[in-house]
Amino acid sequence: MKQPHIVALGGTLRPTSGTAAALERALSHATMLGARTTLLTGPAIDFPNYEPEAAGSNARIQSFLRALRDADGIIIGSPGYHGTLSGLVKNALDHVEMLRRDDRVYFDGMPIGLVATAAGWQAAVATLGTLRTVAHALRGWPTPIGVAINTIEDGAIEKAEPQLRLMVEQMIGFVAR
Repeated sequence: MKQPHIVALGGTLRPTSGTAAALERALSHATMLGARTTLLTGPAIDFPNYEPEAAGSNARIQSFLRALRDADGIIIGSPGYHGTLSGLVKNALDHVEMLRRDDRVYFDGMPIGLVATAAGWQAAVATLGTLRTVAHALRGWPTPIGVAINTIEDGAIEKAEPQLRLMVEQMIGFVAR
């Protein structure tokens, strides 16, 4: 079996993004399980609003799409802003529309890990539900475990470590099948 490639996308533009930290931890687990990994967060997903004609000539968008095309599994992470995913993450996911004519349309048949962070359980859980809906709409297979993290709690990312590890194990197991 070839080495699986797990791509994580999401986070915020803040250098101290809790979502990016959770994605980094998830990718660390993927690396320990033998995967190669790519993290797309902050400026790597800060694109102009989705416009198909303009997206084709943007080098950062094309790099983003190349990583997604090469992926065997995707982890999507978003902060919960007002009970749903952030505009930054939503706009990046809108650009996945550029994969609509590929042999593998969108995330078809891929395992999708989901991570939602927020300063409270309500927004984290609501955001996780929205991410699940988006993953289905993009033809992906969300892992049975999704990870909601209440970042208001001290050590929240560390406390979520067992769930992040299990989510990644489920992804790698799915790819191996």
